[in-house]
Amino acid sequence: MTRSSNNGQKETFQEPTTRAGKSPAEEFAPLAATFNRRLLAGVGSASIVAVGANFGGITSFLLGLAPEGGRSLKLDVLYPIQGYSRRIENNEGFEFIYPANWVGDQRLLYRAAERLERSLDPLPTNSPKSGSRPRKNVNEPIVAYGPPGSSGELNVSVIVSPVPLDFSIETFGGPKEVGEAVVRTVTGQRPDVEGMLIESSVREDPNKNVKYYELEFKVESPSFKRHNVAVCCARGGRLFTLNAQAAESAWPELKPVFYRIANSFNLTS
Repeated sequence: MTRSSNNGQKETFQEPTTRAGKSPAEEFAPLAATFNRRLLAGVGSASIVAVGANFGGITSFLLGLAPEGGRSLKLDVLYPIQGYSRRIENNEGFEFIYPANWVGDQRLLYRAAERLERSLDPLPTNSPKSGSRPRKNVNEPIVAYGPPGSSGELNVSVIVSPVPLDFSIETFGGPKEVGEAVVRTVTGQRPDVEGMLIESSVREDPNKNVKYYELEFKVESPSFKRHNVAVCCARGGRLFTLNAQAAESAWPELKPVFYRIANSFNLTS
């Protein structure tokens, strides 16, 4: 490449080259490709970490795009899916979903700790049965969840009670008969309490040979008005009862939430 100078002389310029006569672009092309690969690998690794740790709700968002697949894999035990988390109680053999922003009932945890502490204490020497321990209250929930800081009026809980091995809930009739009996039991404890069964249905699981009686009822007294959705079933010498309750004034907003919880309740063993 040449050009003429002011004095008429011609000057020659040569394009910069590197080793083997390659241009800078050609020389550094392999380095650029390596850099791009490492950049993509770094971004990919960061994305995997973000998904695994659910940073910013990324995992929950992705699982929400195909919620049924995530729920079938029980991934909602770790990551909320569409606003719901799953509780699996392996010792008792049941599971259900609940609003992800609800927390475990702290009072229930405290009572469990107290039972454990009592179980570690030595029995009195004058005990008629030196090998016995106080029997657990069968009317106390195994698990309970509710909004943080609430009074306990809004919650979902599960009670598991021992029954004879041949016990069958169908023996007492269909869901309507059982629902009416449940309402009578709840209202029979106080003369100023009234109750009414609103809806009753049965959901069957032929694989486990289990029938779930789903009930909706309300209970009222001069001091409170509550709406309940319950699920009852029996298997292997145990009676399972899930109950979700809320103030009557909150029921219109919570109805789809309660029915979603009830429909998710299943026995796992």
